[in-house]
Amino acid sequence: MNQDEELLIRKAQRGNIAAFEELVKRYEDKVMSIIFNMLNDAEDARDVYQDVFMKVFLTIKKFRFQSKFYTWLFRIAVNTSINYRKKRTSQQKETLENYIEENKHDAEITIQNNSDNPEKHLLDMELGKHIQRSINLLSPKQKAVFVLRHYHGYKLAEIAEILNCAEGTVKNYLFRSLQKLKKELKEFRLN
Repeated sequence: MNQDEELLIRKAQRGNIAAFEELVKRYEDKVMSIIFNMLNDAEDARDVYQDVFMKVFLTIKKFRFQSKFYTWLFRIAVNTSINYRKKRTSQQKETLENYIEENKHDAEITIQNNSDNPEKHLLDMELGKHIQRSINLLSPKQKAVFVLRHYHGYKLAEIAEILNCAEGTVKNYLFRSLQKLKKELKEFRLN
């Protein structure tokens, strides 16, 4: 953490709104990206984004400079996303299953492609959808580790710090997530 950022944090801790807004500007894109990758829904991501920065605003006085600010902020973003996903999943599971069952025959596929091989394009689209569905089947912690590692390029030690767990635990989550994805994709290829 550089001195400029530390000064902004200390000002924000004393209630300086302009300093807090500057911190938000510095991290808003990265936070939104993490949240979106966790939830895969733009509207939900915007809601959680607001919640995250509200939590940060209300708790910034508790930040004690024992970790990097971005680690503390991303931990709030990941945990808020996980909690939102759990809550939303439990509320919507039954209705979603009913909706899919009732409308499975009405689904239409629209292909807009200028390539010479529409069959390959369709297969690529289906594979992409299957990969995203497979990622969504991961547990919240597995998904968080997978997203932070493969979508955002964080090192295992950084992920451990963000999730407040041991690096070995992160490796375990990553290994299990890759095993699940491998199994899901293998089943996709067989179909």
